[in-house]
Amino acid sequence: MTDQTPQVRLERAKEASRATAALTSDDKARVLESIAVSLLDAAPRIIEANGRDIARGREDGIGESLIDRLRLDDKRVAALAAAVREVAALADPVGRVVGGHRMPNGVALEQVRVPFGVVGAIYEARPNVTVDIAALALRSGNAVVLRGGSAARESNTVLVDVMRSAVQNAGLTPEAIQTVDDFGRDGAKALMHGRGFIDVLIPRGSAGLIEAVVTESTVPVIETGAGNVHIFLDETAPDDWASDIVVNAKVQRPSVCNAVETVLVHRQAAPRLIPLVASALQSEGVAIHGDDMVAGLVSNVIPAVEEDWESEYLSLDIAMKVVDSLDEALDHIRRYSTGHTESIITTDSRNAERFLAEVDSAVVMVNTSTRFTDGGEFGFGAEVGISTQKLHARGPMGLSELTSTKWLARGSGQTRG
Repeated sequence: MTDQTPQVRLERAKEASRATAALTSDDKARVLESIAVSLLDAAPRIIEANGRDIARGREDGIGESLIDRLRLDDKRVAALAAAVREVAALADPVGRVVGGHRMPNGVALEQVRVPFGVVGAIYEARPNVTVDIAALALRSGNAVVLRGGSAARESNTVLVDVMRSAVQNAGLTPEAIQTVDDFGRDGAKALMHGRGFIDVLIPRGSAGLIEAVVTESTVPVIETGAGNVHIFLDETAPDDWASDIVVNAKVQRPSVCNAVETVLVHRQAAPRLIPLVASALQSEGVAIHGDDMVAGLVSNVIPAVEEDWESEYLSLDIAMKVVDSLDEALDHIRRYSTGHTESIITTDSRNAERFLAEVDSAVVMVNTSTRFTDGGEFGFGAEVGISTQKLHARGPMGLSELTSTKWLARGSGQTRG
């Protein structure tokens, strides 16, 4: 790929989108199988390139949470290939009938799903997203243009090259997968201003990246927001549920957007739950940023400040606060939540239903870990991202969210009077 301008690549993606839209479901599955096989065959090359990215990231001091997102090893490359195969096995949304009816004049109307055309993605330090979004875009009949950021440039260069070769071997033009990484910020700017070429743009990464894309773009954007995720331990929260769920939500993979960042504890349950939950967290290396009551019940607590309630740590840090009631917990979540995921731990069904009804986030849970907010866990296969906006898509985004619809009208000579 030696084109001299990002505009050329956008134009080629637009042209290729006509070919991807014409693929049958079996054709698309065959293309994705070719990608999965090629990823496994190229694993040593991918891991070698990823090692250079990690070494440079450590030199640049990008932090362990980003290093974790960046890292690819044999297991993660195998997981990428498996995810591509899972996407290939999903039901094809293109052509699915959404609705329809017959007009009084006899014209038959049918609303069906169609590809967007060209999907753009801007993301940071996540080479898995390179593969996930390409697979989802192709399975939903779209071409894709990727901007993966400088931290993963070696990994993404190899991944894109492997996938382009794979789709070509399967009989599809390689121009269906494009990258503008080598153009740096000019590439990102071309995506954000690519009216007429980019049909939808999806940012994934830090709050700053997402805000910049949403603010600057002149093309439609699906906002995948930051995850300032909350768990509320209600007065009736069982000890084991509280401890197990909070630890899982924080520790299993702290660098991802569905990891819990703030735990709110009902005052009546605080003496019972806080020492238990805090001990379990600290034994896993979690630093607790707590209010005065938390500090009075647990040792080695970092005094919480306003910034803690606003933070998406993406690390082994957690904020903990005591609240007087469910109402206060709801008020806190309304003020500080980014609209991603919130969970309540309780055996009080009325409080559970209030929480479900009144929390305005993309995913609201009762008695389970926030780590389940994930396209794969929801059965969508690899996900494009988790949308925190309310138009077009909300929550984990899979194949259907990469399609639009059009109306088909079938008449027999009718004219409008």
